[in-house]
Amino acid sequence: MSACSVTLEDARAAVAAALMRSHTAENAAQSVASALVGAEAIGQIGHGLRRVIAYAAQARSGKVDGSARPKAERTAPGVLSIDAGHGFAYPALDLAVEQLPALVAAQGIAMAAVRRSHHCGAMGLFTEALAERGVVALMLANTPGAIAPWGGRRALFGTNPLAFAVPLEGDAPIVVDLSLSTVARGKVMAAAQKDEPIPEGWAFDADGRPTTDAKAALAGTMAPIGDAKGTALALTVELLAAGLVGANYAYEASSFFDAEGPPPGVGQLLIGFDPSVSGGEAVVGRFAELAGLVDSEPGARLPGRRRQALRAAAEANGLTVDEALMASIDAIGR
Repeated sequence: MSACSVTLEDARAAVAAALMRSHTAENAAQSVASALVGAEAIGQIGHGLRRVIAYAAQARSGKVDGSARPKAERTAPGVLSIDAGHGFAYPALDLAVEQLPALVAAQGIAMAAVRRSHHCGAMGLFTEALAERGVVALMLANTPGAIAPWGGRRALFGTNPLAFAVPLEGDAPIVVDLSLSTVARGKVMAAAQKDEPIPEGWAFDADGRPTTDAKAALAGTMAPIGDAKGTALALTVELLAAGLVGANYAYEASSFFDAEGPPPGVGQLLIGFDPSVSGGEAVVGRFAELAGLVDSEPGARLPGRRRQALRAAAEANGLTVDEALMASIDAIGR
């Protein structure tokens, strides 16, 4: 496999152009391109450029409405209800990040509930953006069925990621971003695309047997983190990010990976907190105090620091990308 170097600007332009050639409006294409390249830059390649081919195919088939514009409604003083219109998730999430800080400032706590949505990728990008605006942010999302209840075989829950970020006085935010499967399903998808095996302990096949075959894993279920505890957390996210916001549950949602079937219709929930309201003006400094203690521990690393270092390197030196992947993106819709 040969690789090439691509600037972030050129990568965003290539992704946006491919999507616009695939029945996607320019504003949506730019939003998606920013999110996918942003994920690639922080090392989350399962949520990065490898998604472009599937996204474009879904926009061409109508599984995703590339012309959808998210609509926001204040259903209560501290609640922003956003209908993504079966379009890409990123324009709706951009709208949430834009509007949520003002609600948080006015209310102390506020939430944005996104329904009729799609794959939301590296969620830490959105909680980090809120933290950079002084908001403590928690984000939950459900995904198409991937995890079975502990002891079961049917994928009733998604991998159901969650992300969290807090601002730090004088430093970049802490950013936690994780999936409730042992690994993100995007990593299994990437292995399947490259026809590579996956490590033991990542997934089960359709009969509930452990497997190292990535394609069999995609047809089966993912292993949850923490066994039964992980499935309890997945249920919690399912109820909050889908049930609470009026979105499809995981078992009702179609795949993010192909262009078949109806729109996934999944949900996302973002909750923002004003850190000064409950603990006073010293809260952000107290966050930094604990962060400093973590940093001072030999061998320890604050969540988010690796991704921030990777992004800085990508901004300075560009992305190292598989040439064949870039060629496939450039060929979309031509």
